[in-house]
Amino acid sequence: MLTDLHIAVIGGDARQLEVIRKLTELDAKLSLVGFNQLDHVFSGSSKKEIDELDFTEIDAIILPVKGTNMTGEVETIFSNEKIVLQQEMLKKTPEHCIVFSGISNQYLDGICTDSGRKLIKLFERNDVAIYNSIPTVEGTIMMAIQHTDITIHGSNVVVIGLGRVGMSVARTFACLGAKVKVGARKLEDIARITEMGLKPFFTSNLIDEVEQADIVINTVPYLVVTAKVISKMPLHTVIIDLASKPGGTDFRYAEKRGIKALLAPSLPGIVAPKTAGKIVANVISQILNEELQLGKEKS
Repeated sequence: MLTDLHIAVIGGDARQLEVIRKLTELDAKLSLVGFNQLDHVFSGSSKKEIDELDFTEIDAIILPVKGTNMTGEVETIFSNEKIVLQQEMLKKTPEHCIVFSGISNQYLDGICTDSGRKLIKLFERNDVAIYNSIPTVEGTIMMAIQHTDITIHGSNVVVIGLGRVGMSVARTFACLGAKVKVGARKLEDIARITEMGLKPFFTSNLIDEVEQADIVINTVPYLVVTAKVISKMPLHTVIIDLASKPGGTDFRYAEKRGIKALLAPSLPGIVAPKTAGKIVANVISQILNEELQLGKEKS
């Protein structure tokens, strides 16, 4: 239980609603900033403007997946108000206050460091990434079905990267009957791909592996699907790039050659926002239970 913890949820999208629901069930006191257009009322929560918050009482701050922009502005779909998180606000919080964000940037890193407040980047955690790979895979399957005129079963699929998402994507497409090849850089990953019963190759040889590809799925967040690689693909190939923006594909050349290339980051929040929200909510509540309760006991 999170009884007596005061948490500020600042901005966000539909995923934040699951976080709010979970935390209210755990008896936390919530102040919601950027939710003035939300009709639903959560027991134990109150809607506030950011300048109405008493930061001296805040045990944790939960930001949207994107955190803030480079001027501190926080995005929200439930309000038209401009919300800016400033360093002076963080400095007023208790020393044990934790800031949660999906990702971060130089601004958010800076104000948390200068304020001496712990910043937890949820999307850099292995548990969140592994849980999120489930809706990511389902969204990738949906896109593959929508943008091809063949079945996944029997198709030639090239997956680039054997990280947490790449492994789940490769395994699932293979289970659907696709002929899957997986590219990786490390020898240990090549060994794992072989153990999974899939065909491994080194990403440095990608140009030789796409000549018969029906679907190419990239999970690597730097340019690997270059113009030279794309030039070797059949014209019917569909590229689905799951890496964070700007992706790892030369989209300009793909368009020029007439190959469909789709950038699809943040699929969990698009195809399954409720599930994605529950994933974030469960991890946040676990961290709050472990860290904040312990910190308050010590103080």
